[in-house]
Amino acid sequence: MQPVMKYSALAAAVWAFNATALPVMESDSTSLNLSLDGGLGYFNSQQSYGGNSGFRSEEGSVSWQEGYFKAGLDGSHSFGSSSVYGGVSVSATSTTGDGDAAGLTNGEERRVALENAYLGWKSGSLIPALGENGVDISFGRQTLAIGDGFLINGDALNAGKGAEEALESWGVPAHDVDRGGAYWMGGSARSAFDRTLIVRLGGDSGMRADVFKVQSDNRLQGWTDFSGINLEYVGETGTVGALLFTTDSYGSYSILADRDNLDTMSLRYQGSLGIDNLFFSSEVARQKSDSGVVAHAGYVEAGWTFADLMWSPQLTYRYSSFDENFDALYYGFSRGYGTWFQGEVAANYAGPFNSNTDVQHIGLKASVNDGFSIGALWFDFSDHQKQAGVNNNGQELDLYAEYFLNDNMLVSPLLGFYSPEKDAANGGSQLGNSDTNLYAQLGFYFFY
Repeated sequence: MQPVMKYSALAAAVWAFNATALPVMESDSTSLNLSLDGGLGYFNSQQSYGGNSGFRSEEGSVSWQEGYFKAGLDGSHSFGSSSVYGGVSVSATSTTGDGDAAGLTNGEERRVALENAYLGWKSGSLIPALGENGVDISFGRQTLAIGDGFLINGDALNAGKGAEEALESWGVPAHDVDRGGAYWMGGSARSAFDRTLIVRLGGDSGMRADVFKVQSDNRLQGWTDFSGINLEYVGETGTVGALLFTTDSYGSYSILADRDNLDTMSLRYQGSLGIDNLFFSSEVARQKSDSGVVAHAGYVEAGWTFADLMWSPQLTYRYSSFDENFDALYYGFSRGYGTWFQGEVAANYAGPFNSNTDVQHIGLKASVNDGFSIGALWFDFSDHQKQAGVNNNGQELDLYAEYFLNDNMLVSPLLGFYSPEKDAANGGSQLGNSDTNLYAQLGFYFFY
């Protein structure tokens, strides 16, 4: 049994970059800002998921609601040409109703907890050879994202009492699995790693590096820690990157793959290749475990913006492939629906979860105006390697909109149509039948 790997919600985390913090104190050398963001989500799935992917045992329609609220303070103080900075925040999450379609939550989740708590130092102009703030050292509770989140994008798998109760009924110790629910939206409120030490070297262009040591306190992630280095060259036509890190599990968890001494390396590129209106992105990864198991994953994606047409539509094609034993780790949402949660139903409830699958994806998005866009996403899933009694083949179509009510408020409705090849009784995950599932979600977000 593999758990539902929902590492980051497709919620306000990225859209919040449009907001500006509320100033509390401002002077020539010191700043202190208040940030507030939250969301409410309404969800309905005509089908439920268990079998080889979820925790539910009863078929049928489920409806649930999720919410989160996060409040934080962050600030900085300069000492001559260098500066110190820090931040602290608290998050509240909840799930009501039936709980999500895969049963990680049951509708009885509530939690208020510390989210961010970090301190850092920036070099300013002290080291001219590395550029302005060419050395940035930080530690504490904070998130870490590498590239576009294909492997690392925060610690945002937010299960609840549903997963805890199911695991205990199977005889698996499950204390501390419940992180307060808000499974779909929780990545916007709860994605900080428990302990981090991050050293960033270099500026916004040219050669740069991130050296990191990170520890997770997420029980469903196996209480994993990892350390490594990310090297990048940021040029005018794109970014080339190389990532190498090793994971260890200091609290083994039987339903996860073995992460002790798991080495992962990847090479990636993202940019325009110097061609106007072109978007190109690719990453290839290789893993080797302490037991000698080797696994690969990767993708290639190309998109084109038809800038001269009405609404400037963007058309994208992506092919991604994941070996049977590939551990998708801490992947997460970074640049819109479909990355790296491929299919709202498949990626969140039904599976596959970026392991033992080949995925073809076509996306179309159009900007009606500066604050309103619409899109369609199509996915085809096929098992990378056939396994006895397991079949995650299927297709999904998602239709969505993103509408900014103002600079600080967003509403995003989505309809999904997921068609599995098999039901749970025949190797799939959908309980009771293999009919097309009609899935609906509506999210409201604010951010200051």
